[in-house]
Amino acid sequence: MKYICGMTFASFACAGELGKKQSKESLRLMKERTGANFVIFAPGGLQETPQSEKICYDSKATMEDAELIEMIAYAKELGLRVALKPTVNCKNGTWRAHINFFDEDVPCEPKWGNWFSAYTDFQLHYAAIAEEHGCEMFIAGCEMVMSERREAEWRKLIADIRQVYHGLVSYNTDKYQEHHVKWWDCVDVISSSGYYPIGDWENQLDRIEHVVRQFGKPFFFAEAGCMSVEGSARVPNDWCVTGEPDEEGQAAWYRDMLTACEKRDWVGGMAFWSWGAKLYPEKSAAGRMDYEIYAKPAEKEVREYFLKHAAK
Repeated sequence: MKYICGMTFASFACAGELGKKQSKESLRLMKERTGANFVIFAPGGLQETPQSEKICYDSKATMEDAELIEMIAYAKELGLRVALKPTVNCKNGTWRAHINFFDEDVPCEPKWGNWFSAYTDFQLHYAAIAEEHGCEMFIAGCEMVMSERREAEWRKLIADIRQVYHGLVSYNTDKYQEHHVKWWDCVDVISSSGYYPIGDWENQLDRIEHVVRQFGKPFFFAEAGCMSVEGSARVPNDWCVTGEPDEEGQAAWYRDMLTACEKRDWVGGMAFWSWGAKLYPEKSAAGRMDYEIYAKPAEKEVREYFLKHAAK
């Protein structure tokens, strides 16, 4: 696996968003300003609650296939490698990690079997797009923590994906969960969300290294990031942190992560969260309190690292 210097672009975009001219301009600037060689597109599917068995991915809440395909082609024109990461979310706002059902089927209650059937349809729809349009990687979901114990279902899903898509297959587990997944042997690449506190990266990388060595697979962080908000560097996974804008705190977090990762030859890169389809005015960057790095000091940290490692 070539080293990944990536960004997630326009995550969970609604229908029509990727089709706008500004989206292509933003993607071009993403590559130009960060030195990225890799982009993740994350089409969003929606279920009503964590216990719903149906997943919708053909409403106006989800990017249209045609515009996604056009953006894949444009990304390739720019020289970017492309991954698709179809990700399900809950309409009621519950984090997808809490999607869960009884392990024993109970009459009149929602069931894992029905949910995995819907989830498989969702994944295979985008796996077919990834295959037809030459995506270099397919990531079979993100941070589905409560489902990960369903080993047999995940193994079948990965096998089903391989019948449709013939590139690299990964799965993006959540922070602190790398050592809990028992079925890493069936994917090509292990990936996780690297939202670890500033100052704790060495400890977490020590833990993750044991998993990578055990399974003998390439590894990268399919997500990672920190908000430009005071205090976010200590809890970068918490998107609800409030406080004053803190560009320097965000940049310090990126510096800490990248310095730690550079020491580990088994870390095959990272794709940061995230880069928007519509960019805000540069002059407003200092007052923003979000994960975006555009026109912030963190962007320079990323660019310096990516330009150094993109050729690996």
